[in-house]
Amino acid sequence: MTMLRDNSLNEKLTSAEMGKLWATYMGNSMSIRVLTYYLLHTKDKEIKKVLNHALNLSETMVKRSKKIFIQDNFPVPLGFGEQDVNLGAPKLFEDEFYLYYLKYAGKAGLSLYSIAIPMVIRQDVRDFFSFCLNSTEKLLIEVNNILNMKGLLMKPSIIPNPEKVKIIKSNDYLNGFFGGVRNLHALEIAHLNDNIESDVASKALLIGFSQVAKNEKVKDFFIRGRDLTHRHIEKCSQKLSKDHLPSPSLLDHLVSTSSYAPFSDRLMLFHKIDMFAMKIRSYANSISVNGRRDLAAMYSRFILDVGFYVEDAMSIMIENDWMERPPEAADRNDLT
Repeated sequence: MTMLRDNSLNEKLTSAEMGKLWATYMGNSMSIRVLTYYLLHTKDKEIKKVLNHALNLSETMVKRSKKIFIQDNFPVPLGFGEQDVNLGAPKLFEDEFYLYYLKYAGKAGLSLYSIAIPMVIRQDVRDFFSFCLNSTEKLLIEVNNILNMKGLLMKPSIIPNPEKVKIIKSNDYLNGFFGGVRNLHALEIAHLNDNIESDVASKALLIGFSQVAKNEKVKDFFIRGRDLTHRHIEKCSQKLSKDHLPSPSLLDHLVSTSSYAPFSDRLMLFHKIDMFAMKIRSYANSISVNGRRDLAAMYSRFILDVGFYVEDAMSIMIENDWMERPPEAADRNDLT
């Protein structure tokens, strides 16, 4: 069995390491611009503190990933810069929204970094993603603590403790459309809540983006995303409501009436591609712990909705020369 060297800096980056580093750099270069703007309009001291923490993390992640790129003669991605943010634009969101935004974006980062760790081999890259994962975990705990302190935390539903261990005796347990449909189990409730929580933040962001987008095609695209996300929220909430369980509340009221763009259309469109890709992963995770056919069908439909939506976003990015190409395999046909 081949032993991994402790010092593997001379080893070339694998495709997994390239891809995950590229995605981390792109996402955090975008976050720097978004969080810098948010901080200019934040009055609440606790919220300002956690936004500063998040901004410092994004800056550190960009700096460390850039160092690996330069060390390996890898072209540093363009990412996002000062040209993608208008710091003179008026406030687009209320302070409380920033907490929900950090949780929404932090969950996407947590998913990226946790998946990267078992894929990466080189010691410096593994250490980097361990840092990203641990730092993002601490940030999310801080965000939840502030939300809880301010009475804003959307807590999952409380259900009774089971009286005893029970064994599933019939395939009726899987029913969702016909016959006796059982109540939701704990994991199904947890993922319905989590998806709604993310989607209400996503919808508020889309409302804001649709108000300020300059390109009409981009504006229409955000309106379509707003409506699609609202339908997903309603369908998930209906599942909880049938079992007399509450759902996380909408955040639409936390969007101002400003129509002045704080961000470039390119940044906003990339942001939604990035976050809708996380939505696909979240819906797939929900299917994996589900035990009812109606929920499986619902999430499968959601994945198709989001997949087509992201594809259309990519088309707009490509039409406008806004999309950087990720690292890719050699084209052997072209070489020959």
